Amino acid sequence: MITLPRLYAVLDASKFPDTRAICVFAEELVAGGLTLLQYRNKNGSAREMLEQSRELKRHLPNSVQLIMNDRPDLCLAAGFDGVHVGQDDLSPEGARKVIGDSFTLGVSTHNPAQTRIADKSAADYIAIGPVFVTPAKVNPDPVVGLDGVRAARALTRKPLVAIGGITRANCLSVIEAGADSVAVISDLLLGARKSAEEFFRILR
Repeated sequence: MITLPRLYAVLDASKFPDTRAICVFAEELVAGGLTLLQYRNKNGSAREMLEQSRELKRHLPNSVQLIMNDRPDLCLAAGFDGVHVGQDDLSPEGARKVIGDSFTLGVSTHNPAQTRIADKSAADYIAIGPVFVTPAKVNPDPVVGLDGVRAARALTRKPLVAIGGITRANCLSVIEAGADSVAVISDLLLGARKSAEEFFRILR
């Protein structure tokens, strides 16, 4: 079973003007103590995603785990450490066939039924959310709240990542509800290094 750090950063490529800005942001997060980063690009071409992913890999130390969102094929091509799939993406079993057993595999869930299925799947960890209202998605799933985190915790012994509207102000309550790690997008964007350091101070 994998051990997740308290802070799981999600790098949304749409928030940055170019590849260089993405890499600078990632380097700042790592300087703040980050050890796990998911690269997400919902709108880019496969070529753009591969280019940006390889640049991230080149700029960051090997001690940082890099997770590819949605695309197990690009995970392998970019030399990443794992892949994260959603409910509308390739199934965990399908992703596992692509990446093999030595790579990390995560899956998103949004309700107890999905969490039960994910618990029996090939996934190494499970994400639950959105915990709070989030601006990160155009058509988000219904908010699950802290009760949703507690319910997910009761349904699985796999590492649990909470995602959706998580900030420095509410992250501790999410951990106390049973999450092993919090996935954060927006609350890391301004002052990445300082923000990461503050998250770790709160969550240690």
